[in-house]
Amino acid sequence: MSGVALRQAVKRYGQVQVIHGVDLEIEHGEFCVFVGPSGCGKSTLLRMIAGLEETSEGEISIGGRDVTRADPAERGVAMVFQTYALYPHMTVEENMGFGLKMNGHPKAEIKEKVTEASRILKLDDYLSRKPKALSGGQRQRVAIGRAIVRGPEVFLFDEPLSNLDAELRVDMRVEIARLHKEIGATMIYVTHDQVEAMTLADKIVVLRAGHIEQVGSPMELYQDPDNRFVAGFIGSPSMNFLQGTVQGGQVVIPALGGRKVATSVALPAEGSEVIVGLRPQHLRVSEGGSDVTIDIRERLGGVAYDYLIAPTGERIVAETRGDEAIPERTKVSVDFDDVDAMFFDAKTEARLR
Repeated sequence: MSGVALRQAVKRYGQVQVIHGVDLEIEHGEFCVFVGPSGCGKSTLLRMIAGLEETSEGEISIGGRDVTRADPAERGVAMVFQTYALYPHMTVEENMGFGLKMNGHPKAEIKEKVTEASRILKLDDYLSRKPKALSGGQRQRVAIGRAIVRGPEVFLFDEPLSNLDAELRVDMRVEIARLHKEIGATMIYVTHDQVEAMTLADKIVVLRAGHIEQVGSPMELYQDPDNRFVAGFIGSPSMNFLQGTVQGGQVVIPALGGRKVATSVALPAEGSEVIVGLRPQHLRVSEGGSDVTIDIRERLGGVAYDYLIAPTGERIVAETRGDEAIPERTKVSVDFDDVDAMFFDAKTEARLR
C-alpha cells in the first residue's frame, strides 16, 4: 500500500515559517491535487514529501514507513517537474531508462520497463528520436515515462503542464487522467489551475499561506465550501460576492436593488453585515427593472458571460446561454433562487451554515 500521511508537518526557512502544522491523509491509489495561489506552499509541501526539502517538524510517512529523514532515493517516489529536464544527446529510450542504468539494473530489465512505459504513453514511434525532434507534449510524456520505469510507490507532479500551450494542456491533462486509471498508483499533483484540479482529482487540498483551508472531492469543495476563499477559488468564473445586511431574519442585498433572500442558515444579529455568494450560472439576467448595467460581454460559443456593474459599484458576473443577447450598456435586473445563495461571515469569511 502506498498511501501518504503528513502529521503536523512544518517547514521553516530560518525564522520564517512557510508550512504550518499540516495534517493530511492520502489513500493508496488516490489522485490528490494541491491547489492554491502562488506562494501558498503547495510546491514546498510536495518537495517535503519528495525529500527535496527538509521537514522542520512533524512526520511524513509513505506506505506506512516513516520517511521524514530518509533520502529522496529511499522514499519510493518519482517526481515530474515543470521543466522536462531531458538529456539532449540521448534518445527517448535512453532518457527513459537512464535512471535504471545508473542504478545498475540489467539491460533486459531496462528494455522491458521502457517498452511497457512507452506503450502506456504511446511513445513507441519516438524511442529513437532525440528531445529536439519532439513537441512539448511529447517531451513531457517522456519525462513521465522516466518516472514510470522506476516503478515508484508515489508519483509527484509539480505543475507539469504549465509550459505547454492551451491545446496541449488539455491533451496532456487527459493523458495523465488515463495514466492514473491504467496504473492505479498514488499520485500527488501541484497546480495553480483550478480547472486542472477539478478535472483530475479524487481529492483536492486547497492551500493558503501554508495552511490547509479545506480538503475534499472536487464537487464537495464546489458545492459546499467552508469559507469565502475556497468558494472563490474553486469554480470558473469565480463566485460573485456581494455585501448583504441582516434584516428581519432575511438578507438584503443593496447591489440588487434591495433584493431580500430568505434562508434557514444561522444568521448573525439584526443589522449585521454578511457576504452573499452567488455562482454565475445561478443568476438570471433580464432587461430593465434595476440600475445594474451590462459592462462587457464575453461570448464563448454556446455560453456567454455578462460582466455587470451594480449601482453600489460592485461587479457581478452572470452566465447566459442561447443566441439572444441583451446589448451592452443596457440596464438589467438580476435574479436567482434563494436556495442557491451562500452566506459568509463578513469578518472571519467563514461559511454561515
